[in-house]
Amino acid sequence: MKYNQLGRTGLYVSEICLGTMTFGGNEDAGMWKAIGSLPQGDVDAIMRRSVDAGVNFFDTADVYSFGESERRLGQSIKNLGLARKDVVLATKVFGQMGPGPNDRGASRGHIMDAVSGSLERLQTDHIDLYQIHGNDTVTPIDETLRALDDLVRQGMVRYVGVSNWAAWKIAKALGLAEAKNYARFETLQAYYTIAGRDLERELVPMLTSEQLGLMVWSPLAGGLLSGKFGPGSNNPTDARRTNFDFPPVEKDRAWACVEVMREVGEAHGVSVAQVALAWLLAKPHVMSVIIGAKTTEQLDDNLASVDLALTPEEMRRLDEVSELPSEYPGWMLGRQGGSRAPAPFKKA
Repeated sequence: MKYNQLGRTGLYVSEICLGTMTFGGNEDAGMWKAIGSLPQGDVDAIMRRSVDAGVNFFDTADVYSFGESERRLGQSIKNLGLARKDVVLATKVFGQMGPGPNDRGASRGHIMDAVSGSLERLQTDHIDLYQIHGNDTVTPIDETLRALDDLVRQGMVRYVGVSNWAAWKIAKALGLAEAKNYARFETLQAYYTIAGRDLERELVPMLTSEQLGLMVWSPLAGGLLSGKFGPGSNNPTDARRTNFDFPPVEKDRAWACVEVMREVGEAHGVSVAQVALAWLLAKPHVMSVIIGAKTTEQLDDNLASVDLALTPEEMRRLDEVSELPSEYPGWMLGRQGGSRAPAPFKKA
């Protein structure tokens, strides 16, 4: 297991982050039951296997199974006797957590209410990475940033991040944080797969420029890139993707990627899923890839991706089959930018 800096901070996190959407769920949990409903015993087994593999980074959210994911994650840390200093806990705030109009969003009111609930469920006195889970079109950015800064100054939160925001809005938030001396976003949690590379257009250049760490969610496109799916109707009926068709993926594009990944996987004697994860781990702008699992067998297969070294030729093939179609202003930036490449410095 390799460890990378959390953004530009001095905190190091494992390149594989264990996502906990599968922790919890019940008959009344709606879509969360379709994603996963692991009881505490199974949660402990998956946590133990992850820790033994070197994982120190765990991601959850208050809205996952309406708090049950946080609760089972916190209990598992206690059950396994893990030292708090050896665990990097990340959770998120934004989703609907109650019936009232102020029970969601990124307002100061909801953030202050939500963080207390998360701390209680996680059975801890601080959250290592507290993330805004979605885009609030109502709350001013500086209100959100001030609330997060207060949590950092109070010691309830150590670092802050964001998820599912546009590049322009993150850049604006970074500018406001610098101008007002607020804690700044250190990470972005975003969807990224070999079959869904859209964030490379605007988000990746911004992340690289501003030194934010990229946490990848749904690296297998909700299981679509696991190798179990393909064109036609002979697809598993009990898989998460079958019952919860998310995130949106252009299927023909995905099948073309799977075909090449299958060939690469066969050459290495590994699964298609491992190839999909190894491709992401090889990208320099990826800080950590979030994996989720319902079984230890599935977890072991995903964890093995850290040992898969793709050759330059294999990366070229995978990059080529998944290449984004040309889009403005990207094609114009490339056309005009070549003449402005820096020339070697010459002394007088």
